[in-house]
Amino acid sequence: VTTDDFFAAMADANGADLEAFKPWYSQAGTPAVSVTTAYDAAAQTLTMTCKQSTPATPGQPQKMPVLMPIAVGLLGPDGQDMALTLQGDAEGWVTGETTKVLRFSQAEQTFVFTGVAHPPVPSILRNFSAPVRLTTDLTQQDLIFLMANDSDAFNRWEAGQTLTRALLLGLVADATKGTPLVMDPAITAAMRSIVGGAAAPGADKAFIARAMMLPTESEISELVSPADPDVIHAARKFVVQSLATDLRTELEATLAANTAAKYSNEPEARAARTLKNTCLGFLSHLEDPKVDADALARYKAADNMTDQVASLAALVSRECPEREQALGLYYEQWKHDPLIMNKWLGLQASAGLPHNVKNVKALTQHPAFDIKNPNKVYSLVGGFVGGTPTNFHAADGSGYEFLGDMVLELDKLNGSVAARMAGGFTRWRKYDAGRQALMRAQLERIVRTEGLSENVFEIVSKSLE
Repeated sequence: VTTDDFFAAMADANGADLEAFKPWYSQAGTPAVSVTTAYDAAAQTLTMTCKQSTPATPGQPQKMPVLMPIAVGLLGPDGQDMALTLQGDAEGWVTGETTKVLRFSQAEQTFVFTGVAHPPVPSILRNFSAPVRLTTDLTQQDLIFLMANDSDAFNRWEAGQTLTRALLLGLVADATKGTPLVMDPAITAAMRSIVGGAAAPGADKAFIARAMMLPTESEISELVSPADPDVIHAARKFVVQSLATDLRTELEATLAANTAAKYSNEPEARAARTLKNTCLGFLSHLEDPKVDADALARYKAADNMTDQVASLAALVSRECPEREQALGLYYEQWKHDPLIMNKWLGLQASAGLPHNVKNVKALTQHPAFDIKNPNKVYSLVGGFVGGTPTNFHAADGSGYEFLGDMVLELDKLNGSVAARMAGGFTRWRKYDAGRQALMRAQLERIVRTEGLSENVFEIVSKSLE
């Protein structure tokens, strides 16, 4: 079955012309969509202007607009969804509809909602209705309102991500300029509301745990050019520690309230367990011996792998006796199971300990590691490369040198695995000049090696082009 066959079948089944969808299959790149809104109180209308563009890529300097479904809702001042009426949409009109899917297919298009009695807060791209990069003119207060009230779980989560992403980017800019970092009290208050919501009857604890998550350092790196991993790490660490300090009472209360006497695999128990371990993760950033002791006690009391791993994760980035004890207990219990030991390797590899490359090098000689086993390599070497960026991207180049050594050693055994690990160097141009030079030196060192496999040569040579 070809793509054209699939297209024809879907068009026939729905009685629709889907020709505008075809550029999704022929054009490279992710469309960027910007949405601006204007409310007219006298006419009781909300005008939504959507623009789309797709960045040029090699061989495709000009991109066509693509048809995309943009699911939209409007929230009233009371936080409830408003009934929607879209101007000119008599055919698709549904009484009381609160989410409308807009057919957006032009470079710029305007949609007008009528009968909007009060200034609304738009909820745009509900349920992630299209795979695009979205920017809007929503204010911080709008996003906080959506976090608290949106009926669409994805957009409630995305509102929080947008808020904390903007906060982190601002702090990265401040840190780069040497400006003292200051936490935004509005973000702290919003997070306090989220954590506190776990005590409400019928609370969606799995969602609350997800909403508490902050954008990763890797995600922020993609939004900054050139990226300085040390600055990004410092900014994110500041935010996590600030939240953990200010919300310690709420986090400890939620941790205690969701600690079960025994394991259950029921959905409610799984959600509570996720929330509990998320709270423990935040508290671990306080670098408080009391938290370390509690994490170790929880590790020893755990009757399931989820809690064991979460407790161990709360300790691996701490230089404390509890860390060594928990790692030792895990090893003694699970050393007979190679698959479970992969987690042990991965947690240590991705730890945020300063100069962690020394620990990772030592682990390559540990009985739990086998360089001939791809999963062991992915856990240890891949975990280091994709773990805490400040260690892989250490300014002295030690992380790059370690990866270069491993790629060359692996290439003698398994070219495919070596090529996958070499992928850690492919975005070298993203970073500052010093790190670019260090990564490029490793790439050139690898590509000059005699007898290099085709897989590794292809990855490395293309990275150098």
